[in-house]
Amino acid sequence: MSKKILIVDDAAFMRMMIKDILSKNGYEVVGEAENGARAIEKYKELIPDLVVMDITMPEVDGIQAVKEIKKINADAKIIMCSAMGQQAMVIESIQAGARDFIVKPFQAERVVEAVKKVVG
Repeated sequence: MSKKILIVDDAAFMRMMIKDILSKNGYEVVGEAENGARAIEKYKELIPDLVVMDITMPEVDGIQAVKEIKKINADAKIIMCSAMGQQAMVIESIQAGARDFIVKPFQAERVVEAVKKVVG
């Protein structure tokens, strides 16, 4: 059975890129959200195996969304995405409960490697 993944990023083209990479590698993208608030709603609704979450977003940022999702499900698996030079935010997101992170611009192999590492 393929793993169900929720993609969260405020940029539609980024969501499309990640979705494309994951779909080609046999993962099922069950939902997308454009900010942390929608991510929390979608998580409750879809209960995905994994969330791929951007850090910097309007309304609710990725770090806050990780904390909220972890309250819903302590075992939630989340991989953060960040642009170069956001090391402090990456550390903060790992402390909040994220399992791994990938840096933009994405390399397809790195995205797949991170996903495999977290959900198999």
